[in-house]
Amino acid sequence: MTKFFFSLALAVMSMPAFAQQKTDKKTSGNPIFPGWYADPEGAIFDKKYWVYPTYSAPYNQQVFMDAFSSPDMITWTKHSRIVDTTSIKWARRAMWAPAIIQKGKKYYLFFAANDIQSDKELGGIGVAVADNPAGPFKDLLGKPLIDKFHNGAQPIDQFVFKDKDGQYYMMYGGWRHCNIVRLKDDFTGILPFPDGTMFREITPKGYVEGPFMFMRNNKYYFMWSEGGWTGPNYSVAYAVSDSPFGPFERVGKILQQDPAVATGAGHHSVIQVPGKDEWYIVYHRRPLSETDGNHRETCIDRMEFDENGGIKPVKITFEGVLPRKLR
Repeated sequence: MTKFFFSLALAVMSMPAFAQQKTDKKTSGNPIFPGWYADPEGAIFDKKYWVYPTYSAPYNQQVFMDAFSSPDMITWTKHSRIVDTTSIKWARRAMWAPAIIQKGKKYYLFFAANDIQSDKELGGIGVAVADNPAGPFKDLLGKPLIDKFHNGAQPIDQFVFKDKDGQYYMMYGGWRHCNIVRLKDDFTGILPFPDGTMFREITPKGYVEGPFMFMRNNKYYFMWSEGGWTGPNYSVAYAVSDSPFGPFERVGKILQQDPAVATGAGHHSVIQVPGKDEWYIVYHRRPLSETDGNHRETCIDRMEFDENGGIKPVKITFEGVLPRKLR
């Protein structure tokens, strides 16, 4: 009995310390939330940070997507199954790499499904819509938006970009090819370019997959992943241009493994604090203890620029980032 009460006292004494540690986190820590998640898309909605990742598992288990939100990048709330194959009837597996954009009072989630290997298979890039960033998302089209290979690009890894003139573009592509397309205003299809073409290839040297674009100081920064996603050398490189169509001349890598921290750092997105020259890179990486290709974690670190506008190499950390509430 004495031993029991002694153990109980120790347990009670330890509880406040644990709670204190949990509520008084000084940094986000990396990974920012538990579980195997990859290909994270970062966004800001309603003065909250949002991350939309791929559920990192064998393809046949990738039949849903979760999302995570935070007021400060420290404390994250999980929103389970914001979309799944019960609402996307044509999708059966390999739901990958969500990209999200708000337009009006609607939220549009772009995703890839089925990992098609040829034009004879059903799958590709789809669009889902919701009234809330936490979903539930429903199929917008009842079929893929892009379901064929064009310019050699597998229809996966889409990113949606709103240009300064209000035009929405989508960059996408695996198998070492990247296309850009003009999206219709309601996202129900694509529009031709002035020359009549529908798919314009913008593949830079070294490109493998995972395109991303943002603007800073009126320049277009185009980023992508290199290497194999299951290997340690997965990484992110970038280019800069005066146009969303390039030409994109590769500058160099800015995100890659650190043998003291993690391997396979890649397939990222970027968050800018509104109205500030303050940037964060959201990405996945593999813990040093893991060899399973699907054992990937979502992390956040700071992304900074040099005096010439170049992106400084990102230092991947265990600490993550400091609290940053949005006003």
